[in-house]
Amino acid sequence: MSRPAESPLRESLLTAAADELAANGFSGLRMADVAGRVGVSRQTVYNEFGTKLGLVQAVALQRTAEYLVGVEQRLIDAPRPFDGMRDALTFLLEQAARDRLVSSVVTGADAEDLLPFLTTRGLPVLLPATEVVARQLARQWPDLPTEHVRQVAETIVRLALSHLLMPSGPPEQAVDAMLAVAKAALPS
Repeated sequence: MSRPAESPLRESLLTAAADELAANGFSGLRMADVAGRVGVSRQTVYNEFGTKLGLVQAVALQRTAEYLVGVEQRLIDAPRPFDGMRDALTFLLEQAARDRLVSSVVTGADAEDLLPFLTTRGLPVLLPATEVVARQLARQWPDLPTEHVRQVAETIVRLALSHLLMPSGPPEQAVDAMLAVAKAALPS
């Protein structure tokens, strides 16, 4: 899965917005601050994204796309399907732990008002992630019914988001639990 190229200005604005969101959350995000970090006018930010919500949604879509490139590459590169799942899930949890914005959203530190973007308003994350996983499951198990593949893919994605939002142990334990569910739902 390749990401569409963003203009350098848009990339800079998204990076600045992600930093501001990690530090201040949705309610503390100011378009003028994003513009100031990049050296453009506030109107330029509005022209590019329309609204503050549009900017936040663009940041969420960009971050999701970045994660999904890494996930999909690990699913493709592994010699065996469950090895690819292990690699992809480990990548996801480790990358999220290093991502200041994701950490702020998950821990509630400075950005607790962004949590709905992964929960109640999380379809822009859930749907593309499910598509990536379903595509790779269908490639590995071409004889499985499409509906079964989609259900398994969505379940794995929802479990991954759940472990991301509410870890109950070390990442290795979470990956093992998610793999157990996948192995129960898919042929060996």
